[in-house]
Amino acid sequence: MAKGLDIPLTKVYSVATFFKAFSLVPRGRHLISVCLGTACHVRGSDKVLDKIERDLCIKHGGTTTDQKFSLETVNCVGACALGPMVMIDDEYHGQMTAEKVESVLAKYA
Repeated sequence: MAKGLDIPLTKVYSVATFFKAFSLVPRGRHLISVCLGTACHVRGSDKVLDKIERDLCIKHGGTTTDQKFSLETVNCVGACALGPMVMIDDEYHGQMTAEKVESVLAKYA
């Protein structure tokens, strides 16, 4: 890609590693983002994250072996009143609990 753009490879690498939209490793078909902002954290987002990690057998930053899901944490999704928030692709899932995780993930499996 650097040759095609006629720029040094180091510039391509610095952009690819700086912006969260880019990834150097393959991502799953569905991107799960768990908000760990203050409002979500106080309402139990850590328990939601733990449940997702256990159900999918991955840690945040990872991708399932079948390439269906990638899991990441974010600092805020801007919907604090609805926390804990989980975004899957472009869909917001508010007032998430560990008990709701399985049914929400089933919609994407």
